[in-house]
This record gives sequence, structure tokens and C-alpha cells, in this order.
Amino acid sequence: MAISMKQQYRSELGIVSEILQVTMDCGIQGTIISSIARRANLSHYTAMEKCQKLLDFGLMESRIDKKSRSFIITEKGIQFYHQMQKFLEIAQEIKIRC
Repeated sequence: MAISMKQQYRSELGIVSEILQVTMDCGIQGTIISSIARRANLSHYTAMEKCQKLLDFGLMESRIDKKSRSFIITEKGIQFYHQMQKFLEIAQEIKIRC
């Protein structure tokens, strides 16, 4: 019995979507990078790299307190997330792989 073990890789859009979802779920208090990495199933380095992109585009902001740095989704990030979900739904309907 042969079982296909082909790894399903996520697109950049898929990863960004998951990061934004995680930060949205955490609300106004935000969340730390290790939580983002764990919940989005990313390495710490990859999570930081993607979060930095999102910070640069104003989709997230960071807050530093005594011990840690928290990441919070911005209003622009929430709007972007919702538009991206609409796009991904349409792409899936017409069988475009994103």
C-alpha cells in the first residue's frame, strides 16, 4: 500500500494570513513572537522575518515593555486580512493556487 507523503507547502499569502489571524485573535494586548511562530507553525526566524514585513507595511505594530516585544494587528492590517480572505475564497473557487 503506497501512501503519498507529499508535503503541502504554504504560499507567502497563506503564511501572512495565518500571522495576521494569530495577532487578530490576540486582540489589543498583542502577542509575542514565540506565540506567533508556534501558532502559525513557523521557525522563530521566519516568523520574525514575516512580522518585520508586516510592520514595514503598517499592517502590524510592535510594543516593547520591560521583558518582551508584542505584535499587534493594526486597523489597516484587519482590513487587509479581510480583503485577502475574499481574494483567497475567489481564487479557490476558480481553482487558482495561492
